[in-house]
Amino acid sequence: MAQHKRPTTQAAISLTHPNAAGIDIGSAAHFVAVPPDRDDEPVREFASFTADLHRLADWLDACGVDTLAMESTGVYWIPLYELLESRGLTVLLVNARHVKNVSGRKSDVLDCQWLQQLMSFCAFH
Repeated sequence: MAQHKRPTTQAAISLTHPNAAGIDIGSAAHFVAVPPDRDDEPVREFASFTADLHRLADWLDACGVDTLAMESTGVYWIPLYELLESRGLTVLLVNARHVKNVSGRKSDVLDCQWLQQLMSFCAFH
């Protein structure tokens, strides 16, 4: 007698926020990740001076970003948060301890990409 194979089903996770970005906040520089299909260089580094924050916001706008997650590191997030919110973006502050990736090597580039992925799939409550 032939064995019947049951069809396998895969749980698909759909994008909740396809236009999401992730930002790793630092005292001297911020690393920003946008969806890979939005720019030839989907991860960029911006200094923390006011002119650089405006360039960051302009780039997010050019990439079609409408929502983003960023770490609430020290007080360094405040100027960027206020600027992005004033431009109409939805900004979600997250605790770095709550969004840690797997243990091991850490880098600012990996952190901002991880935040972008989590925000895309709405992994924050």
